[in-house]
Amino acid sequence: RLHRPPFVDPTTNICYDTDNSDCEGWLTKQSMWLKDWRRRYFILKGSKLFFAKSEYEAPHGMIDLSTCTTVKSADLKCHKRNSFEISTAETTYLIYADTEKEKDDWIGSVGRAIVRCSSTYQRENTAASRNYDEQGQQDDDDDGSIYSNDSNNPYFN
Repeated sequence: RLHRPPFVDPTTNICYDTDNSDCEGWLTKQSMWLKDWRRRYFILKGSKLFFAKSEYEAPHGMIDLSTCTTVKSADLKCHKRNSFEISTAETTYLIYADTEKEKDDWIGSVGRAIVRCSSTYQRENTAASRNYDEQGQQDDDDDGSIYSNDSNNPYFN
């Protein structure tokens, strides 16, 4: 297997290795400026989705999935079969796959990557942080709260 050159972020000059990807393959993406459709080789690795003009070229673009809010079907929106969108607060990327199965696989892979880097997923398990009494029963009486209305509580004095 040939080694693919890394993606170099033009803003930060950080190099991202794109070998040993989680998922990769050909998709067609709408260009940001001209709005024409261009076939690109996509590489999903961790929380980054890279795209390149060919399988072994250095990627020329990256979507940081940690900033993404949704990935969903977009057949009606872009009038293309097997299409989906990846949305950030600033940008919506429109992409389509060759088959419905590829589309579903990519939506699943990108969706899992978004969830993995979301704050909800990374937050400590809430059950682990609840109060339990000596018998292992959940203690619903949250006396230890810093927000309790106790006269000795400095937050209420």
